[in-house]
Amino acid sequence: MKKIALIVFTAFFAFTLSAQNVKFGHISTPELVMLTADADSARVRLQAYQKELIEELESMQTEYNNKLNTYQQKSATWTAAIKESKEAELVEMQQRLGQFQQTAQGDLSQLEQTLFAPIYEKARNAIAKIAKEKGLSFVFETSSNPLVYFNESQSIDLLPLAKAALGVPAEKVAPSQIQ
Repeated sequence: MKKIALIVFTAFFAFTLSAQNVKFGHISTPELVMLTADADSARVRLQAYQKELIEELESMQTEYNNKLNTYQQKSATWTAAIKESKEAELVEMQQRLGQFQQTAQGDLSQLEQTLFAPIYEKARNAIAKIAKEKGLSFVFETSSNPLVYFNESQSIDLLPLAKAALGVPAEKVAPSQIQ
């Protein structure tokens, strides 16, 4: 069944290509998104939140280290009941540290997704609008590199047009491209 569907799709695609003048475009959507002012703001918010989380984790770690040091220094003089209580407290603190790290990572990822989802949507809308204006049949995403080969001279690079559509200065480069 899959082979039949593939054959039908291939035949349809070949017919479409021969029946009309098909135009292609390409873009790296993540690169476009990272160039926007909205992404700059989102990164600042993420960094601020990450800093808060790190400060809290460091505070918890310091508290744990202080209690561990106290335990190591005084455990020889404590009764069995006190020693057991302090060991249980240390184990609980270790568990809270681990849980906090997991929760913090999840929260940070969720915030990133929440902040960047509308920016990606805005970029996709700009790309679609440009593709329609340019009469493109297909726009390929180059960031994930699913194509084995494509001839860039026969495909329109939508990045400069999308940058203009989203108000990104032409000379601005993505943070990963900065030397």
